[in-house]
Amino acid sequence: MLVSAKEMLDKALEGHYAVGQFNINNLEWTKAILETAQELKSPVILGVSEGAGKYMTGYKTVVKMVEGMVEEMGITVPVAIHLDHGSYEGAKKAIEAGFTSVMFDGSHYSIDENVEKTKDIVNLAHSKGISVEAEVGSIGGEEDGVVGTGEFADPAECKMIADLGIDFLAAGIGNIHGVYPENWQGLNFDVLAEIQKEVGKLPLVLHGGTGIPTDMIKEAISLGVSKINVNTECQLAFADATRKYIEAGKDKEGKGFDPRKLLAPGTQAIKDTVKEKMEIFGSIGKA
Repeated sequence: MLVSAKEMLDKALEGHYAVGQFNINNLEWTKAILETAQELKSPVILGVSEGAGKYMTGYKTVVKMVEGMVEEMGITVPVAIHLDHGSYEGAKKAIEAGFTSVMFDGSHYSIDENVEKTKDIVNLAHSKGISVEAEVGSIGGEEDGVVGTGEFADPAECKMIADLGIDFLAAGIGNIHGVYPENWQGLNFDVLAEIQKEVGKLPLVLHGGTGIPTDMIKEAISLGVSKINVNTECQLAFADATRKYIEAGKDKEGKGFDPRKLLAPGTQAIKDTVKEKMEIFGSIGKA
């Protein structure tokens, strides 16, 4: 069932686990994630970047696709359709299109402008029962055109944004979009602890979930992280499985070129990745 992300993340914070946001790019991605969530009885967040939304021809298309799949597949676990790293105008368009949750990423603005714009989005979204994620600091690296320098979030600024009534907060603590470099210094748990102290019982969000060691994920969850974003890892798994299928010549066997067969190994790889992450995050059986 389609819901705001607020209740599922409040429950995750209280229960000391995290809900995974898995970004979708097409029907196969969406189907794989929904099937896995239903099989494992886990709440799930379907992340949609502005670029992916455009690729899928628009936010209304995404909403109708997910609504149809939830109904036809008999999905009963909580599912949120969430805009990932939304711009100010993008967040308003996603709200209008029927998303159940949005992120407004104002981290590249001054804190005053971030506060002003976040407040506008909160008022608009909450009037429609839609949850809101905001960001302070920035996530390093690049994802779908969104580039971050990776500076740590200022705990005092986190409190300023939290006080606007947002539902969950993304804060830069050394996390990076994409594949982590060999010289990565790891997550800064001292900064995370200070942020948690300032924002109190507000679910925190860890972007760049691909490749973070399990022990770091567990510690982050213990310090208030209740939502973890995964995108690159699913993309890599899908590409690897598809490559092996083609390199083995299976696309030339019978009707192996049929998209339903050609894309099946990659789709299964996404399911396997999502299951592994849900096990680590502790969300299995929490629906």
